[in-house]
Amino acid sequence: METILIIAIFFLLAWAGLHAKTSRSDGELIRGLHSYRRLMGYVMVSRNESVVYFDSYADAENLLQYIECCEGKFDVDISHCLVAAALIGLAENPKMNRFSTGRRLYQRIGCAVTFSMKRKQLDTEAKLSTVKLEAIPGETFAGLCERINSKVSVERSGQRTYADKEFDMLSAIPRPLLRLGVGLLKQLDYFNILPAGFIANDAMYTSMFIANLGSLGMDAGFHHLYEWGNCPLFMMAGKIEDRPVVRDGELCVRKQIHIRFSYDERIDDGLNARFGIDAIVKALEHPFDYFGCLSGDGSDARPLDRDAPA
Repeated sequence: METILIIAIFFLLAWAGLHAKTSRSDGELIRGLHSYRRLMGYVMVSRNESVVYFDSYADAENLLQYIECCEGKFDVDISHCLVAAALIGLAENPKMNRFSTGRRLYQRIGCAVTFSMKRKQLDTEAKLSTVKLEAIPGETFAGLCERINSKVSVERSGQRTYADKEFDMLSAIPRPLLRLGVGLLKQLDYFNILPAGFIANDAMYTSMFIANLGSLGMDAGFHHLYEWGNCPLFMMAGKIEDRPVVRDGELCVRKQIHIRFSYDERIDDGLNARFGIDAIVKALEHPFDYFGCLSGDGSDARPLDRDAPA
């Protein structure tokens, strides 16, 4: 009887200890929240139960001109610009760089953006790959482009990446065990005891996921949020196309990018989401001011995490 009591007390203390653990390798618990926001994690348990969709357009005239000016200086395309604009939006609006896990709200430590790409550009059967990119404080747009190109080269080189090894290992596990294993990992994450190395290498533990469907000649769609990981934001960009717009009271045709956002409402209210989206659109529409890096002497190179230009 005493043995049973000791075991029961042990499990009770372990259970209480797990629930009391608030520290994580990738986030700091946000304290002093309004009671309404604290309860949102219990009322809206999953990300897709909490998702809000936003529709936006970015004028692409200046962006296309900027990319043309980059020729011969460094390799850049629309995807590079989308990643840079996302980092700018997150830097200007830190409340967007939060996530909800274990029915608690965390401020992310650092900033990371994940984007998808095809392993082989011209192969319609080529599988998609995801690239997770940690933001580097003070990095310029040219430096970011160099890092992106390096990552893409590795993904398209044919060599096995961390994700390849992870997928191969998981696919070899029998279905019942795989289901239990995935459930166990989710529980470890819920109680903040998932290993830091696992979080650092998993593409879904990220500030924002970006999919540039325009590179495939497709329009933007509304995307769900993944329940795996802790990514609260998804941005999909469509192909650049001519659209009628009103400028200075006159109807005209401009090249525009259609951008759609999926946003976990638990991290903050819709007004702050609007500020973040506006910052991303503004960076895309004014690349010479936000990205720079075109002068030979580096005088126009500005850190992507700096305050917005006047």
